[in-house]
Amino acid sequence: MTTRTITGLYDNYAEAVQSVREIEAIGVARDDVSIVASNIEDRYVAPEHSNAGPDAAAGAGVGAVLGGGAGALAGLGLLAIPGVGPVVAAGWLVATAVGAVAGAGAGGATGGIIGSLTSSGVSKEHAHIYAEGIRRGGTLVTARVDEDRAAAVEEIMRSNHAIDPALRGRTYRDAGWKLFDAAANPYTATELAEERQRNRDLTPVL
Repeated sequence: MTTRTITGLYDNYAEAVQSVREIEAIGVARDDVSIVASNIEDRYVAPEHSNAGPDAAAGAGVGAVLGGGAGALAGLGLLAIPGVGPVVAAGWLVATAVGAVAGAGAGGATGGIIGSLTSSGVSKEHAHIYAEGIRRGGTLVTARVDEDRAAAVEEIMRSNHAIDPALRGRTYRDAGWKLFDAAANPYTATELAEERQRNRDLTPVL
């Protein structure tokens, strides 16, 4: 059966987490779900006791590996991605990115995320928008699912207010953005607050 990667970018971390829980509740395995969230402000610190293995942190500039909850959320760890800064992350997407870091140096983390998305069927344009969205304080949820579950996962993401990447990309480009730049400085907490205020006026529909 054909496997698809369904992806949602969220301005609200709680809505992203809710999507992860609902996706797993319909039978998608935790190993097929991933979450990556900006943690510039140290807002999202999971409880102790992580299920993330020791290799999950290799070469990724990890400050700590923490975790809590169930399913994919139990493997949450803290990583640093060039151009993005600190993130809270778990799942197959970040595992691939970390592998790229270990094999290709610090810049590999970004290439790993974008490369993982594009190799799973996400367009290069949207992959760059998603990476930029994380940089600007967002949370990315990805799920690898069989075709018969794809519509249900898309509806879960839509109902939890995943943004439309085409609209968000247009907003970024209207302000002069072109592509995600791993060499760019991560946003400051003040810049993130300003970005969130701007996003409140945008339509959060996938």
